[in-house]
Amino acid sequence: MSEPAAILLAIGDPNGIGPEIAVKAALSGEAGLPRLLLVGDDHVIGHYCGDAPRRMVDAANPPPPEPGLIDIVPAGGISEEDFAPGQCNAASGRATVAYVEAAFAAARSGPANAIVACPHNETAVNAAGIAFTGYPSLIARIAGKTEDDVFLMLVGGGLRIVHATLHERLSTALARIDSNLVIAAGVAAHAAARSLGIEQPRIGIFGINPHAGENGLFGNDDDLVTVPAANALHAMGIDVAGPAGADLLLSEGKCDVYLAMFHDQGHIPIKLLAGRRSAAFSIGGDALFASVGHGSAPDIAGQGRADAKPLISTLKLIASATAPHSKVVAA
Repeated sequence: MSEPAAILLAIGDPNGIGPEIAVKAALSGEAGLPRLLLVGDDHVIGHYCGDAPRRMVDAANPPPPEPGLIDIVPAGGISEEDFAPGQCNAASGRATVAYVEAAFAAARSGPANAIVACPHNETAVNAAGIAFTGYPSLIARIAGKTEDDVFLMLVGGGLRIVHATLHERLSTALARIDSNLVIAAGVAAHAAARSLGIEQPRIGIFGINPHAGENGLFGNDDDLVTVPAANALHAMGIDVAGPAGADLLLSEGKCDVYLAMFHDQGHIPIKLLAGRRSAAFSIGGDALFASVGHGSAPDIAGQGRADAKPLISTLKLIASATAPHSKVVAA
């Protein structure tokens, strides 16, 4: 596929490593990267630019790119007084959300057809009084959808895993998993895989219980939830495997996308194989939204030690997977 015209890169938590890795990516000169428009406060981005020149641009009509020049779509998020690398606070949480909202507004008005957001800090966002369990919940609100309409898909280590539930107490997650939720996640997984160039994706559905319940031996949750969901997805024309034990499906390696029922069931395989080099998509909204698979690392923020390679990998993934006419958002 051809590369997108530009990527809007929201800088994430300004007191974390997001601004640093955003600047490093913009100055990397890596082959395969499209033009980057950084979305955030000028004084935050400028803190990490060194001698590199920068300019403010209008996302609706950006000027031609110039090598070595950092383009910034200004978004007021945090004051100079509250900008304090390494500190986790409400001000940085509010700014994180403001940058993403500004990036979406810019995507609607301008030629950029993709958004990538740097790492957030859930504690900081919630400290600002904003209900937040990760970028998918935020994308759902921006898109005018419920949180059960937008799902996380991790990509890395040769795997793509969608999560029916995410950042919540395990007992709470298990109590609210029903067939409708699994069906919605499966439909989103199918659409996301197609947008990434897989014409006829096969979706592997993990069981809730070990061995997907072993015909009731380990509980009937799968008989009540994942089996009916798999049947419904199949009736929609979606190619599904399972439900079956996660270990079995992963060991067979015959699916394009896997559907996990809860956080660790999907995160552990990806993090084991890809470490921090994974990308995190928010799928099911009006646009794809993806991010790096690591946090805001306040312990090293502002020290010049942050590694931009995971972000660059995510940017390349989006650039290679996004057709010019589509709107894809990565966080």
